[in-house]
Amino acid sequence: MFFTLGVMIIPGIAYLFSTWQGIQLAISLPNFLFLIYYWFIPESPRWLLIRKKKDKALRIMGDIAKHNGRYLTPNYCQITVADEEITNPSCMDLVRTPQMRKCTIILMYAWFTSAVIYQGLVMRLGIVSGSLYVDFFISAAVELPAAIIILLSIDRIGRRLPFALSNAGAGIACLITAAISTDLLWLKITLATLGRLGITMAFEIVYFVNTELYPTPLRNFGVSLCSGMCDLGGIIAPFLLFRLAELWVELPLIIFGILGLICGGLVLLLPETMGISLPETIEDVENLGRPMRNDKKEKMDYS
Repeated sequence: MFFTLGVMIIPGIAYLFSTWQGIQLAISLPNFLFLIYYWFIPESPRWLLIRKKKDKALRIMGDIAKHNGRYLTPNYCQITVADEEITNPSCMDLVRTPQMRKCTIILMYAWFTSAVIYQGLVMRLGIVSGSLYVDFFISAAVELPAAIIILLSIDRIGRRLPFALSNAGAGIACLITAAISTDLLWLKITLATLGRLGITMAFEIVYFVNTELYPTPLRNFGVSLCSGMCDLGGIIAPFLLFRLAELWVELPLIIFGILGLICGGLVLLLPETMGISLPETIEDVENLGRPMRNDKKEKMDYS
C-alpha cells in the first residue's frame, strides 16, 4: 500500500520539478535515510545460526520475545548449529536440483514479465493519455485495491492461484484492450486499468513467493538473482513499447498479453507455500509439493 502511495505522489513531484534531473534528485535523495536501518533492524536469527553465530542469534531471539511480551522455553538455548563447512551460495545452487531449477526459471520469468507489463502500461500513458498527470494519478490509485485483494486472499486461498490469476488477468485485459476500437474509449481505459490492477497484484505477490521458495542459506542470493530479471524487464520495456508502437500503437499490448498468459500458466507449476514453514535446506525445497509419505500422514492423523 505504501508503495502505491509513493507512486501516487510522483505526478505531484513531476508537476513541481519541470526537469527530469530535478525529479530524479527529489525521489532519490530521501533513500539515504535507509542507512539509519543499520542501527534499528536486527540481523535474522536464522541467518546467524547458519553462519554459526549462535550467541548473537539467541540474544536477538530473546529481544524479540521480550518486545512481543512472550517467554522463550528454557531449552531454547540448546539449539545446535550444524558443523558443516559454510559455503557461499552460487548460481549453480539454484539450478542443481529439479525443484530448485524449476522454481528459479519460473520466478525469473515472473519477475521479467511483471516488470515489462507494469512499466509498459505506465509508460503507455505517455502515448495515449490526454492529461498525463491526472491519468498517471488515477492509474496509480487503482493499485490500492490490488493490495487489499492480496491481503484478503493469500492467507485464505493460497499464493499460487492469486499469482496465476493476476498474471493471466493482466494478459487478457491487455489483449482485449488492443482489440477494442478507440470509439469505445471508456471501455478501453477501463480494461487497461484492470490490466494495471492485475499486474500490480502479480508484482507484489512475486516478492514473497520468491522468498518462501528458497532455503535460508540461499534466500537473499536467490531473491537478488531472480529480481535481477526485473531490472532487465525494466530496461527492455521502453524499447519494446515505443519501437512497436511505431508499427501499431496496440502491438505492445498484444506482446504484454502473451507474456502475462504464459506467466499465469507457469506459476501454477510452483508449489503452494501457504501455511508451511520456511525451508531451511535445499532438501526442504525439493520436498515441497511432493505427496506426503504415508507414515507421515498417519502420524499427523494420529496426532
